[in-house]
Amino acid sequence: MKLDSPIFTDPDAAREHLEAQRWPHGPICPHCGNIDPARITAMHGKAHRPGLYNCMECREQFTVTVGTVFERSKIALNKWLLATFLLASSKKGMSAHQLHRMLGVTYKTAWFMAHRIREAMKEDVVSSGPLGGEGKTVEADETYIGKRETPRKSPNRHGLPYTKGGKSGGAQKRIVVGLVERGGKARMFHLNDATASTVRDVLVKNVSRDTTLYTDSSRLYTRTGEEYAAHRTTNHAIGEYARREGDVVVHSNTIEGVFSVFKRGMVGVYQHCGEAHLHRYLAEFDFRYNRRAALKVTDTERHDQLLAMIEGKRLTYRRIGEADYA
Repeated sequence: MKLDSPIFTDPDAAREHLEAQRWPHGPICPHCGNIDPARITAMHGKAHRPGLYNCMECREQFTVTVGTVFERSKIALNKWLLATFLLASSKKGMSAHQLHRMLGVTYKTAWFMAHRIREAMKEDVVSSGPLGGEGKTVEADETYIGKRETPRKSPNRHGLPYTKGGKSGGAQKRIVVGLVERGGKARMFHLNDATASTVRDVLVKNVSRDTTLYTDSSRLYTRTGEEYAAHRTTNHAIGEYARREGDVVVHSNTIEGVFSVFKRGMVGVYQHCGEAHLHRYLAEFDFRYNRRAALKVTDTERHDQLLAMIEGKRLTYRRIGEADYA
């Protein structure tokens, strides 16, 4: 899909495209759930804006944006669709400054639009089920990024090495735990503390117990690994990053690759991220990785899948903090 496509330049074309993605079998009333086409009428005439429908069951009016992250926005729908396409197709993300220049909106508006789109990218973990399963492999690891806005009391509580000058290394950084199923999906989580208990909580809620778990030799995974079908590790401390055992190669390089793309995006594109918003950036990178080109998903297909996820995820400006532009 090209950036001069009508859905990115014409509000009516954008609305028709969104209706086709959200309502492939005809309009559905977001107020009462009515799907009977005979009980839903399109409103016409100069007194009504294009795309307005009336539900004869609940007597409420609605458009395709009601109940979505686009609801009550004064931004033209074609600009919303362009923003979703840019964020969905840019491997390492797109900054609010770049969106503001390309869309012709203020930086403040672009920042808010990007956060709304990230909210739509958030995966419903409950409905999608756990990663892995019998005969499958999941890699787990943790990484540290940025600087905590509320420093921990103990500067070296995780046993991480001190850097030169007496300052701690990863102990005052933000903690991200990542999981990836080989050949499948990834999930990343922001934790306040990396302990065996908090990491176990992430694992047991997101990875099937029938899975073979691959990690490094960190003690965070020692006990929890015993709860899985098998737990194999590599010892990075002695320079071991991969080991062949028969027909399989034991490593956690896949999750390292996921972290690499995430960090390059956060450092090179976004640069500044408020800790309170980190979970939305993680959802953004998860969304793109889980629909990557290696899985034969095109930019257009990824964009349309994102438009199908906008329902029921409203995000107000007050909720995300009026003063935080990070």
